[in-house]
Amino acid sequence: MKAAYYEKHGNYENIVIGERPKPKIKADEVLVKVKTFSLNHLDIWVMEGKYPVEIPMPHIFASDASGIVENVGEAVKNVKVGDEVIVYPGLSCGYCEKCLAGKDNECSNFSVLGVLTDGVSAEYVKVPAINVFKKPENLSFEEASTIGITYTTMWHSIVTRGKIKAGEIVFIHGGGSGVGTAGIQIAKLYNATVITSVGDDWKIEKAKQIGADFVINYKKEDFVEKVKQITDGKLCDIVVDHIGEATFNKSIQIAKKGGKVITFGTTTGAEPTINLRTIFGKNLDISGVYMGTKGEVANYLKFFKEGKLKPVIDSVFDFKDVKKAYEKLLSRQFFGKIVVKVN
Repeated sequence: MKAAYYEKHGNYENIVIGERPKPKIKADEVLVKVKTFSLNHLDIWVMEGKYPVEIPMPHIFASDASGIVENVGEAVKNVKVGDEVIVYPGLSCGYCEKCLAGKDNECSNFSVLGVLTDGVSAEYVKVPAINVFKKPENLSFEEASTIGITYTTMWHSIVTRGKIKAGEIVFIHGGGSGVGTAGIQIAKLYNATVITSVGDDWKIEKAKQIGADFVINYKKEDFVEKVKQITDGKLCDIVVDHIGEATFNKSIQIAKKGGKVITFGTTTGAEPTINLRTIFGKNLDISGVYMGTKGEVANYLKFFKEGKLKPVIDSVFDFKDVKKAYEKLLSRQFFGKIVVKVN
């Protein structure tokens, strides 16, 4: 099968397009013909060798995709050949205490498709049947391929761990990112007041169009002072920080007493200097999030069918231009998700 892959760690220039063996499925697995896949910063961390596990080589990368069921194992009941599906990339054992409790992202064997296993940057991918969900009919393959990591991580952050209540004040860093655009929409389902940050003025109106109430260009304004001004000093109930070292201390500052700070990304580094007095003095809850659960996916997909959630796509690249797609991801000059067409 045709595939994009790399044979050693490094930057996206190491990506080659060539032939790789077509996956063979087991009784409980599904073979999906990939139509489109979307990019995540996780792809870059794995590609550059920054992920703390040994990656098998050659490596087919990327995690989020949509496509058409090509074949099913004899034990598969939830989908059939020809179904249009979303590939959810969270892999777990399915039978441990955590999995049976619906907390599969806490499974001791939890991993993400495209990290220890071959990913979705190919004509075909195999996954356990429980990892495919029927694509909402109102979504294109391009839109459907953007859902997996971004919406699941943000749903788990804001709804499950943040326990958002109607009308709360939510701050989301990086409103133009894939997770940022997802988080803004999820928070607005709860009629929250959403404050977000961007690094370019051209992204401000786009963030407002998808629901952000206030947008701060962090390169021009101190977002801590701006949040104090916007909230009349009340600060935020929930702060979602996927930036890391450069912002985490300030994220703690803008959380109100009894507030929640959620962290799941470290694009600027993973070792901030933290003042513990601020954390316990404000009775803050700090939550680390690594994706979410299949149950959450089954729950939130109805909002796509109802049009209450809508994937935001920045650009779509042909398969032959996959390197250009990753170049754009690293440029930060995008709003929403970057997608690659395979078939």
